[in-house]
Amino acid sequence: MGTHPSLPSKDLSTGRSLLDLVKDNQALMGADINEKYSNKLPFLFKVLSIAKALSIQAHPNKKLAEKLHAKDPKNYPDDNHKPEMTIAVTPFEGLCGFRPLKEISYFLDTIEPLRTLVGKEQAEELKAVANGSGSDSSKAKAALRKAFTALMKQPKDEVASMSKKLVALAEANKIQPGPSVNTAEELNELVQRCNGQFPADIGLFVLFFLNYVKLEPGQAMYLKADDIHAYISGDIIECMASSDNVIRAGFTPKFQDVDTLTDILTYDHDPPEQQLLKPVDYPHVTLNTTAYSNDSSSLLYDPPIEEFSVVRTVLRKNGAKATFEGLAGPSIVIATSGSGKISVGSKTEDLKEGYVYFVGATAELVVESDSDELVTFRAFCEIDDKADHTNGAH
Repeated sequence: MGTHPSLPSKDLSTGRSLLDLVKDNQALMGADINEKYSNKLPFLFKVLSIAKALSIQAHPNKKLAEKLHAKDPKNYPDDNHKPEMTIAVTPFEGLCGFRPLKEISYFLDTIEPLRTLVGKEQAEELKAVANGSGSDSSKAKAALRKAFTALMKQPKDEVASMSKKLVALAEANKIQPGPSVNTAEELNELVQRCNGQFPADIGLFVLFFLNYVKLEPGQAMYLKADDIHAYISGDIIECMASSDNVIRAGFTPKFQDVDTLTDILTYDHDPPEQQLLKPVDYPHVTLNTTAYSNDSSSLLYDPPIEEFSVVRTVLRKNGAKATFEGLAGPSIVIATSGSGKISVGSKTEDLKEGYVYFVGATAELVVESDSDELVTFRAFCEIDDKADHTNGAH
């Protein structure tokens, strides 16, 4: 949902693209957005329903995106960066950032086929850094980069050979979590499931380098540019800068660029909770509810970038209503469950699961439920107010 030229949204009644609509009606975007983003929506809003693992990937920062697009426009179709945020609609599982080094070192010690692919020298170097008393961040990142790059550049026949041994260990429930927060049951099942989807793939070994994250509905995580990740299962709302650039290196039949991926990653190695994004109450909404529906809520997810924020609103009673103040920028609303009405000015429309609406700048928005639970997500960009929204949001 957005104005990205590869697949812009279209008006349901006229078929006109949102890109054309906002160009012809510039007041819909607001002067600040038009000036800074050349009459285009600065974010892309998505719903992903993940039944099969999505590729191991990262998104380039702005400077690299410009270089990649100039060099290879077929595989890197624009020159923009792509920080992104994920909000769970159903229970979600994914891989997000590198594990703490002691976890990775433990897996290298105890999973022989993983150690074989990484190499003894790289494994020992990583172990020495992980067990060191100092906190030399550059040395730790260098050791992690060396080990991960060695793994990712192994020949496919060697990966296939070692994957048979890895899957045999998983089938015998012999992979143990060590210091990680995961259970043995999770790890052994995950290896087998991913092998069923992508047999003998390098991603089976990447599982032990990356944090395995679970989110419950309403929980979120933020991924800055150059962060490695992969989504495993679940339904999610995703919001990102308006870009289609993906650097892939596993769990995919699509174009892979291992050299670029291993070169650009941050190699941060923190527990997964450091990438969770905690929402706060959204201050620019009035919830008209009864005493029996006071668990209705409107929460703001506000990552530390300018291009987008998202509000998740849950109305838990027939007749519950949310009135949103006008914003200085544009927004897109989607309902993910329930039904009701949506009003902008004098215009009122039905709102049901899967219905999507564009709301122009400065317009007051009213959402009213006619079901037991109506859940909506609203992505928006409002440059002037960003500093106000960010306070305490993380």
